[in-house]
Amino acid sequence: MTSLSTASPWICCQLGAREHYAIPRALHQSGNLALLLTDAWVKPHSLIHAIHHPFLKSLQERFHPDLVHAPVQSFTPSLSQFELIHRYRKTNDWDRMIARNRWFQARALRELQKAAPRIVQSGTCPVLFTYSYAALDLLRYAKSLGWYTILGQIDPGMMEEKIVLEEHRKHPDLAPAWQPVPSDYWSSWQEECRLADRIVVNSSWSSQALQQVGVPADKIQIVPLAYSPPQGSESFQRVYPEQFSRERPLRVLFLGQIILRKGIAALLEAAELLQDQPIEFWLVGSIGVERSRFNLPNIRLIGPVPRSETAQYYQQADVFLFPTLSDGFGLTQLEAQAWKLPLIVSRFCGEVVKDGVNGIVLPEVNGKAVADVIQYFLQHPEHLIFLSKKPYQADAYSLPFLGQKLCTGSV
Repeated sequence: MTSLSTASPWICCQLGAREHYAIPRALHQSGNLALLLTDAWVKPHSLIHAIHHPFLKSLQERFHPDLVHAPVQSFTPSLSQFELIHRYRKTNDWDRMIARNRWFQARALRELQKAAPRIVQSGTCPVLFTYSYAALDLLRYAKSLGWYTILGQIDPGMMEEKIVLEEHRKHPDLAPAWQPVPSDYWSSWQEECRLADRIVVNSSWSSQALQQVGVPADKIQIVPLAYSPPQGSESFQRVYPEQFSRERPLRVLFLGQIILRKGIAALLEAAELLQDQPIEFWLVGSIGVERSRFNLPNIRLIGPVPRSETAQYYQQADVFLFPTLSDGFGLTQLEAQAWKLPLIVSRFCGEVVKDGVNGIVLPEVNGKAVADVIQYFLQHPEHLIFLSKKPYQADAYSLPFLGQKLCTGSV
């Protein structure tokens, strides 16, 4: 794999607030960020913060103080207009997502063309970093200028789609409205992979999944996500009872999209198996399956909350459940671990958990496997105490480490 000059200027194109802006933050910290192009950027003094409306709540979190002095170009008014139009039209989820990807590329390309003359003055080859599914036009432009191109692959790609399709066949009643993506979505993605000089994935699982559909192994670089623990997490003291009871049940937290891909069918099966035990399942996140399936007495369906409010759930829970069928990494693992919360995870995500050290890796994703682990913790609270005391490996997920991996191209 070609090594890059550590002095290369980087242009980062980012749709959404992925990973709390970890990539541009790492590049800015290393002095390599020449430009961040993103769909929305709302500074603390923006008037948007004075407007209390659910539509604007997520926009109000589209900022990071680490980038306050970084070169950022955003399209916030245009994004607001786009979202309002598609809400009015009641566009379905896939069509809206694809339209949003195209909208972002058109605006980012326009700004990239304006910035290119200034960026090439550095004398070293610029690097374009852009995320999958909203990258094709940007990659084509960068390649036409001879720039080095990096595709940030946000998920395991086509293999993941096959996995979810199989899960839908097993549980069609859970998400009857679920639809696979249009075929041209994947043909565009394959062209993105072909154009990219390097493809950055966040886990061995993603690397394997890409290779299974023909992406060359020597094009893929595994770079774990970066994460900075929140203030107060290091001194946080987790307390467990000597025994769980109806008055103080075992609290199992699931935080993320409540969808088939995240293993929600296995969670529901486990909840049904354990409904006579002093156990509560807390489900926090946007709901993408039938609500009627959550009417078990031991399920507390909280629904979506702003990112700024998630800490309270990590603090109050006893164990974190992440039974995903496929994830590029699963940042919530790092968030839970930072709050000293033991984890129960699948093998199909980033390798945060060392089995038996800071959590348990499920042998397979089904209701019985999940229920067996939770039942064990119910009977052995002392094991939760043991797992919660394992130190968080901050260096392995630090911004400097991420920046070094990106800028050197080291595998």
